[in-house]
Amino acid sequence: MAARPSWEGHLRLSLVTCPVALWPATSEADTVRFNLINPKTNNRIRMQTVDAGTGEEVSRSELVKGFQVAKGEYVLFDKEELDTVKLESTRIIDIEKFVPRASIDRLYWDTPYHLVPAGKTGIEAYAVIRAAMARQSMVAIGRLVMSTRERNCAIEIEEGGLVLTTLRTAEEVRGVNEVVLPDLPKPEPRMLQIAEKIVEQQSGNFDPSEFRDRYEDALRSLIEEKRKGKPVKPANDDTKVVDLMAALKKSLETGGSDRRERAERFVAAKATPKKAGGRTRAA
Repeated sequence: MAARPSWEGHLRLSLVTCPVALWPATSEADTVRFNLINPKTNNRIRMQTVDAGTGEEVSRSELVKGFQVAKGEYVLFDKEELDTVKLESTRIIDIEKFVPRASIDRLYWDTPYHLVPAGKTGIEAYAVIRAAMARQSMVAIGRLVMSTRERNCAIEIEEGGLVLTTLRTAEEVRGVNEVVLPDLPKPEPRMLQIAEKIVEQQSGNFDPSEFRDRYEDALRSLIEEKRKGKPVKPANDDTKVVDLMAALKKSLETGGSDRRERAERFVAAKATPKKAGGRTRAA
């Protein structure tokens, strides 16, 4: 399915405005998704809405939304009541301030979109805003209404255009102080020296083409093998406890090749089908 804009409106910096559109910068369309199937009939399972107290099925059209205020106690709302707090979609991305990118904690970054001109009208204003941001090396902070909810966003330079990323709110982000961390021991100097050499040895630039979802690839291979009716063999688990110093020395000697070999073995093992006790049916 061809990509479509997720949002269309205007980008505004003070009195300068230009029409823009947001296009999704990521996609999960090719992700393997499974259905729940009854193996006895080969039919999909249909989820039912059942009253937890009476056990009776209730039509979805009869349901309302409720917010739990105490155990077993809910404040109920119908659609019309919830609509009273919906924000009016202004269709405007208001730039409110500019900040250094490093000042935004990476935990706040959420969903990215390509922010592009919508038509030829206002394309000059778009170019001026982009050029000014590039010269100042700053990230624009603004807000917009998406799906009836107001979202904070960050706008930054990307090749040939701008990229807008929605930002999580402070309430949505948990700081490291909320996580129980163990007391870390002081590294043994020799181990640390070897580890630093390994880091230096394996340093380079990030190239997304070097990384694939190995589990996704293995799933697709498994599906194909299963579709052909081939038996599935159990995968070998090569995880084991090893001597840390020995592992560090071996890693330094292999220069990362051992890591690549283990990754290749992982893909091969996961792609090898497991032994099936049943028969194959076409979905």
